[in-house]
This record gives sequence, structure tokens and C-alpha cells, in this order.
Amino acid sequence: MMRFLLASAALSVVLPTTSHAQEAAAELGTIIVTGETRGYVALNSVTATKTDTALVDVPQSINVITRQQLDDQAAYSLSDVLRYVPGVTVGQGEGNRDQITLRGQNTTADFFLDGVRDDVQYFRGLYNLERVEVLKGPYALIFGRGGGGGIVNRVQKTPNGAGPFANTRVSTNSLGAFDISGDLNTPLGERAAFRLNAVYEELANHRDAYEGHRFAVNPYLAADLGGSWRAGLSYEYVEDDRVTDRGVPSLNGRPIEGYRDRFFGVPGSNVATLQAHILKGRIDGDLAQGLSVSTTVLYGDFDKLYTNVYPNGPATSQTGGVPLAAYTDPTTRENFLVQSNLLWEMRTGPLDHRILFGLEYGDQSSANQRRNGVLSNSLLSLTDPVFPTVTFGALVRDTVSTVQTVSAYVQDQISFGEKFDIVAGLRFDRFDIDGMDFQPVIDRPFSRTDEKVSPRVGVIFKPQPDLSLYASYSRSFLPRAGDQFLSLSTMQEDLEPERFTNTEVGLKWQARSNLILTAAVFQLDRTNATTPDPNNPALSINVGETQTSGLELAATGNITDRWQISAGYAWQDALLAGNDSVRLAQVPEQQFSLWNRFNLTDRLGLGLGVTHQSDQFAAIRTSNATTRLPGFVRVDAAAFYDVSDEVQVQLNIENLLDETYFPDAHNNANISTGAPLNARLTVSARF
Repeated sequence: MMRFLLASAALSVVLPTTSHAQEAAAELGTIIVTGETRGYVALNSVTATKTDTALVDVPQSINVITRQQLDDQAAYSLSDVLRYVPGVTVGQGEGNRDQITLRGQNTTADFFLDGVRDDVQYFRGLYNLERVEVLKGPYALIFGRGGGGGIVNRVQKTPNGAGPFANTRVSTNSLGAFDISGDLNTPLGERAAFRLNAVYEELANHRDAYEGHRFAVNPYLAADLGGSWRAGLSYEYVEDDRVTDRGVPSLNGRPIEGYRDRFFGVPGSNVATLQAHILKGRIDGDLAQGLSVSTTVLYGDFDKLYTNVYPNGPATSQTGGVPLAAYTDPTTRENFLVQSNLLWEMRTGPLDHRILFGLEYGDQSSANQRRNGVLSNSLLSLTDPVFPTVTFGALVRDTVSTVQTVSAYVQDQISFGEKFDIVAGLRFDRFDIDGMDFQPVIDRPFSRTDEKVSPRVGVIFKPQPDLSLYASYSRSFLPRAGDQFLSLSTMQEDLEPERFTNTEVGLKWQARSNLILTAAVFQLDRTNATTPDPNNPALSINVGETQTSGLELAATGNITDRWQISAGYAWQDALLAGNDSVRLAQVPEQQFSLWNRFNLTDRLGLGLGVTHQSDQFAAIRTSNATTRLPGFVRVDAAAFYDVSDEVQVQLNIENLLDETYFPDAHNNANISTGAPLNARLTVSARF
């Protein structure tokens, strides 16, 4: 409650976020600037540098998925989105959260909302987003701790003062899921606007016991305060209730086949619930000519329960039994985050500077418990399955923790005429964690303080205005409390943070105004590394140093006036440094994706997509017994028809060739099964 009051007070006086204020326009238009897009192409980003910068001037690999592409692909989750971003591997997340691997680094916390940390473990919706940005490589300068392989930033839809509009969408698929959503925008006089986004989803898939629902609503008020000053206040409420499903077990080092739809849990016991309240305020403006300030305040209150029964090892045989285990895990989290930036644009002799000074403060409190389940039968028969009963015993974990962070950073974007740019900066982070374990050791306090400096430098050469060649170096760190800082063992209290170092060279070419081609070669080294124990994923093991080397290619935009594409390829070699026989988990060597939209006429369009992922290990390969997920190719298709200027009908077909595949896993014994051929029909209306 105290943090909520502090957030409310800060929102009433604070000065604001992301891009620096633009000159006041004659027409109010977009009050909060989020970046320019043209179909599938994004031309700029605030996220990568905290300044509004053209993508060709950012020395970093970035993939931007625009609102049009999200709609065309009928994406409903970050997993849907990221499967079309090579270099990113989607994880199962134990059926209760977003979890991804970027450049060999697995994370549940490297997610951001308008550039502000959004690190709680839950499934994030897309209903209120303008775009999704995936930044590759460790960039603690901009984002602070974590982000070892990169981050995913969701950019929110904002109010528009140019005029009222409303969009509604109703959708259903052949597996039984349906949703209804709305997007309403209206000006409030000449200097303010209000936008409301809301969604209700009924969840269903091919699994025989899966169901659930999600409801979310997001009112957003923005105002032009006069001169260059603009402000916004957003509140989001999310309610999510679904069956948790940790997939199928393995057999002989591969996913067991023939049980694609079989649920290996206990209906009624496997459940994940979430209630979230997210309050975000921002304001930005000019203090003087060439000097602007921006600040964001975010308060989040999250209440989550996760209970599950799951495969606890490989099947004994194709028709034998599957060992089961269970636990329940409630978590509460309060986040209070403040981010403020001062941008000074100046010139010294022949050099143009955009100097960014930033301060961040974070106060995050967490409470987590765990009770293990006792099953009436811990071996589920594959031939005669009878769900066991489950009861939960005494607490085996009971932890509270508070993390306070203070950060200061400076970045200079220097232009040497029209040919050379340098982006360089340093960030100082102080990370304090204090907590108490009440179980299994009664009243054991723990604490640690880390102070780290993170550098970043990038050099850009532009032989012509639309072509850039770059080289970059960056570092990041992850404290021993990990992604979620729920506990800290006696041994971990004495260990230095993990460190990530990325070197990268690349090319970006804006071949035409609506077509961008990119290429990047990188090496990411991780020292003091840990990874989940393949035999007990709740524990971590030290593995020393890891190294991921790779190549990323992308093409996004219009091939012709009627043909848009979003294409990408990634090759990654992720291993224990100095030991080629130890491969990192969930990093396929080859990934490829291609999404096409063809507008055959002004009213009729077709979509065709293909994703390929080579085989990967479900957990770090420390022996030949590690489970390998086979590679696959999935084909998707779509058709779009404008019934009128206001109404569109859309049909999306997932897995058109009905491929049997296993897209992701949590460990060697929890493997997700891909959905069979299924269709989604969507009707959209604009007013």
C-alpha cells in the first residue's frame, strides 16, 4: 500500500519517459511518441538508446514486429511473436510464464514495457501494444542488470488527439478458443485524449485438459500541457486463470511420441492464476533549446499462484508409466520503478552530440512459498491412466526479499559529419538484496550488495545515408540472486555476479523507404556462469564460462507495392567454453522464418509463413542422456478480405501441413507438443 501511495504521489509531480519532446505541432495528433512504422517496417526506436534514433544509426541487432504484422499473423502471445524472430528460442515456462533464450541465455525476466523493467513471471498480452522490439546482446547501459542475451520490449498503444476512432475484433479457432477485444480513442478537448483497450480471451488448445481465460483492460489518458510538455497516465488490470501444462515426458533421449494430446497432470489441481495492477505515468518536455527531460514512474502489484502436477522423469517405456511430482507456489511482488533521462543536444566544433544523462531507482519486494505435493499414485500408467489425488504438505520454502537498485548512466551519440557516428557510455549500478528464509532454515537472513560499471561503445560508418556498417562492444551482469531474487544461499552470497560480454559487427541497409536489410556476426561470452541442473531444474550448477557465436540475417518490408515480407535467419553455436561436447540448452544451431503478405487486389490478400528450427537439447548437454528435440518445419497461411472500408474478415491456418513437432521444453522430462492443423477466423470492424 505504501508503494502505491508513493507511486501516486510521484506521478503527480514527476517529469517523464522514452523519447525527448518533439516540437509542438499545429495539430495535436499523437501525444506520446512511440516510433514511426510503415507496414512491417519500423524506421526508428527509442528503446535501444533511450533517444528517438533511426535504426540504421543503432549499432546493435534489433527486430521490430509492428502492429500490422501482429494482426496479420493473428499473434496472441509473445510466444506467437517470437517464433518468427530467429535467434530467439521460446521456452515452455512451466506452463505459467513467458520464458525465452536469447543468444544462448535463458531468462524469465528480461522483459520491458516502454523501456521500463517488467520482470514478473507471467504471460504478457498483446492487445494494447503498438509493436514488440527484440534487442540482441547485453546492454546494461540502457537496461541495467540482466539482459545477458538481449531484451524484449513491448511498446504500448498511446492516445491520439487527431480524432476519434474505434476498433473491435472477434475471433475464434477450431480448437475452441475465442476472444473479443476493443480499442477506443477519443480527443478530450483540444489538448487531451483518452484511449481504452480491453480484451477477453477464452483459452483452449489441442491438449485434452487445457482451458482458461484472460481478461485485461487498459485505460490511458494523455495531455498536451502546453509548449513542448506532454504527459500520460496509464493503468492496466490483468486477470489470468489457466490450466498449467508441462507437456509430455521423454523416452530414450527423445520426446515420447503418440501422446501429443495427453495431459500429464491432474485436472482441477493444475492451475495458474494471476491478478496484476500496473500503473504507469510519463511526462516529457524541453527545459531549454536543445535540452529536454523525460521521466517514467511505474508501480506494479502482482499476485500469482502456480500449482501443478507434472512428469518428473522419462517414461519407463512406450506403454509403461510416467513418474509424477507436484508442488504449489504462490508469489506476490510489488515493483516501484522510477526512470528519468536528461537529453542535451549540442555541437562542439565539427561534432554533433546527443548526450544522455540518466537516473533510475527501483524498489521491488517479493514473497514466495512452496509446498510439495503428495500423490496417491506417483506413477501414471500410459495404457490405463487414472489421475491420482494430490495433497500439499508443510512449507518447504518460505522467503521474503527486498531489492533496491540505484543506477546512473551517461551516453553520448557523436556524429563526425555524415559518415561516422560513435555511441559510447557507462552505467553504474548498485544492487542491494535483503531477505529472510523462514524455511527450510528457520529465520535465516541473507543479503548482498553489488556495485558494477557497465560499458558500451559502438562505431558506425555510413558510406551513404541509408547504409551503415557498425562494430560494437557491450557488457552486462546478473547478480547471484538470479532473475527473480527469491533467495540467496550461503555459498551464493560470496560469489561475484555473472558477467556477459558481447562483441558484434553488422550491416544495416534501408534499401528503400519501406525495406530494411540487416546482418550481424557476434560472440557472447558469459563468465561465472550457472545453469539449471538437468537432474533437478529447481537447483543451479556452476559451469564456468560459456560462449555463443552466431550470424543473424533479416529482411523486412515491401518487395513490391503488393508484397510485404518479414524474413530472418540465425546460426548459433552455443557451448561451454573450451569444451565442444557440452552444448547449451534450447539453442538450435539453425533457425529460419519467412512471413509473406500478398495483396492480390485492393480488397483481397493472402499470407504465407514458414518457420524452421533445427534440433536442440532440452537441457544443457552434459552427457549423451540429455533429451534432444528434433528439428521441424511449420507452414502457416492466411487470407484477408475487406468486406467494406470498415469491416475485414481474416482466416489464419496454423501448421498447414499438420507437422508433428516439439517446439520447446522446460527440461528433459517436460516437453511441449506442437498443435495440429487448426484455423482461426477473425472479424474486425473500424469506426
